[in-house]
Amino acid sequence: MRSRYTILPVALLLAFGSPLHAAEPVACDLLIVGGNEAGVAAAVQAARLGVPHVVLVNDIEWLGGQFSAEGVGCLDEWTTYRGKRVNFPRSGLFLDIVREIRKRNATRYGLASPGNAWCGTDTVEPAIAARLFADLIAQYQKPRDDKTGRITYLHSWEPVRVRTEKNAVTSVEFAAPDDPKKSLVVTARLTIDCSDWGDVIRLSGARYAAGPDLKKRFGEPGAPEGPLSDDRNEMNPLSWCVVLREAGKDSTIAKPDGYEPRSFAALDSTPPFVDWDGIDGVYSKAGWSVYTHRRLVDRRHNKLAAGTEATFLNWPVQDYPLYAFPKPVADALDATEANASKKNIVDMTAAQRRIVYADAKRHALGMLYHLQTKVHDRVRDYPESFRYMQLTDEFGTPDRLPPKPYIREGLRLEALYMLRETDIRAADRNPKWAKSMVPDGVFGFQFNIDFHPTRRKFLDGGNTGPWQFVHTANRNWHTDTDRAMLPLRSLVPVEVDGLLGSSKNIGVTSLVSAALRVHGQMVLCGQAAGTVAAVCLKEGRQPREVARDWKSVRDVQRLLVKPPCGSPGVLLWPYHDLSTDDLHFEAVNHLAVRGIWPGDAGSLDFRANDATAKSEVVAILARVQELVVIPSQKPFQPADTAGPANWKYLSDGLVTLGLKPPAGLVKDGTQVLQRHELARILWAMVRDLPERQPDLKNYLRPGNDTDGDGIADLDDPLPLMKSSAP
Repeated sequence: MRSRYTILPVALLLAFGSPLHAAEPVACDLLIVGGNEAGVAAAVQAARLGVPHVVLVNDIEWLGGQFSAEGVGCLDEWTTYRGKRVNFPRSGLFLDIVREIRKRNATRYGLASPGNAWCGTDTVEPAIAARLFADLIAQYQKPRDDKTGRITYLHSWEPVRVRTEKNAVTSVEFAAPDDPKKSLVVTARLTIDCSDWGDVIRLSGARYAAGPDLKKRFGEPGAPEGPLSDDRNEMNPLSWCVVLREAGKDSTIAKPDGYEPRSFAALDSTPPFVDWDGIDGVYSKAGWSVYTHRRLVDRRHNKLAAGTEATFLNWPVQDYPLYAFPKPVADALDATEANASKKNIVDMTAAQRRIVYADAKRHALGMLYHLQTKVHDRVRDYPESFRYMQLTDEFGTPDRLPPKPYIREGLRLEALYMLRETDIRAADRNPKWAKSMVPDGVFGFQFNIDFHPTRRKFLDGGNTGPWQFVHTANRNWHTDTDRAMLPLRSLVPVEVDGLLGSSKNIGVTSLVSAALRVHGQMVLCGQAAGTVAAVCLKEGRQPREVARDWKSVRDVQRLLVKPPCGSPGVLLWPYHDLSTDDLHFEAVNHLAVRGIWPGDAGSLDFRANDATAKSEVVAILARVQELVVIPSQKPFQPADTAGPANWKYLSDGLVTLGLKPPAGLVKDGTQVLQRHELARILWAMVRDLPERQPDLKNYLRPGNDTDGDGIADLDDPLPLMKSSAP
């Protein structure tokens, strides 16, 4: 049996249609399965951190996931800040990627953000994004220096088997989608699963879940009571995006098989287009329409060349629920295996998923056809009509659709901690700090628990004929959340070694998965997994051992906040006004996640240039004594705690704790102490000092309760703080 693999110049990937061939297995230090945005981020981060040989295996040629192959070129980033919808703060590799998107748009169009899209400030066309992600890993095809690693990219392989030894993943076997007899084996010291459906996790025997979690499992208010029937497979739907470019002529597609206008009746009362220039900002009521929703290039308002106008469809009507399939789909699935139509898509074979995909494509094309015919006939004739838009040819696919669906929810790893609704749920639509600001956070995030329609109703009864989407009360758009962090523990399996989860294959509940799935979050999730992998491989330890060792956890956080390559750091504690360019970025993040100086209640800002109150200095230094091993346990108890502190005030406090203050604090002690100054000085004092910890001998072992709060470590978001008890 022959195997095949590619070691192509990645910048040329789009020009090649098939991989090269090789007979021998491929060996590496780190295997990453899945070439989506998380997979690429994991590979790049690992290479930057010096992992000698990283192998990235993808099932298609295109890299970049949502940005490119899934066709979701309008970046989902919004959060609520001071009552307004704005972008969540960008950081890490995601910030690198957005900067590069803006640079390439500016080169192409003279504008960094040409889309004027309703739901996002930045857009990118799929082929531009695919090239960008290919260029990202091309930098590491050959070692740049003795401190960085090498990435080998192998495409057009699907995982079919995972080998384990002594409960550790040791290799993954892949098959070619077009010829299952052709196989490839990659052996690795550690594997990260960034695949679309968590195939490596599933095939490894690691514990996982798919579909709704019952309320009794995690105590989530929004979870169903059960018992579940077919709705055990209810998940956030997938969508097959439709990317369109202006044609200037009638470009109505052929009527898709089975098209029935009743399936798309919701479009008959929806504005297909509004003339909107985006000047009043994202989510303006004036800009809402199918066309402007995720417009990629607005050439008319931006006065660009004819033929450059582009948009894409990602509308609820085209969402494709993942259970209770139409009869032709169910019959086709069951023909491959008895009751295959009752399986969760996570548990289906790749061939079975392709049956589902084919119908999702047909449904998406039905929506386009409806817009080009019924909707066009309903409204006046105008240049922006979908009738005059044609499917883009940039994907190189026979049907001109993206090579992958937009996947919102997949497999969920049973991890050392399962982040749940109660950890992130907000009281209202103005986010604050989450109830559980985890000490091992690897990136900050906030996005509503956002479910697209998860069910369908057949209009003629049974499971035949046209259907429409159904949105349920507890799986909807607007379940509000607070600003939170993903714990490192959520990347680590509870049992299997040699394996990390990433992308959507992580330790979160189904409800939380709906809030942790968009572009930037998935890039940072991959970057976090790549960092954990690098620390594991450097230390020769398993992920569970790293998660249990707080020195290693802090090493991971340091590498995220201040990468050695000089790229932007990752925002751990999600302050809104903290920029990666700030000199105090590192200090503020670390002091916050260590509990020394967490965010103030009632404010999402750090307020770097504000004066620091004396009472605040006293409280922060008290937490230093509580949490850090320092020379003196004598408390700092000044007589005067009113008003703003000056440099001398801080100097006196540091001396009381047995710490040596910088000389400037003494020589110029009358200066008002600003918050950013306190952060930088304090971090310099404590960053190399050990933290006070309880006995960690059995930390994160089943049934153990390290902090004695009555909550087992594996169910405790704050496992070292008794205050985490409800």
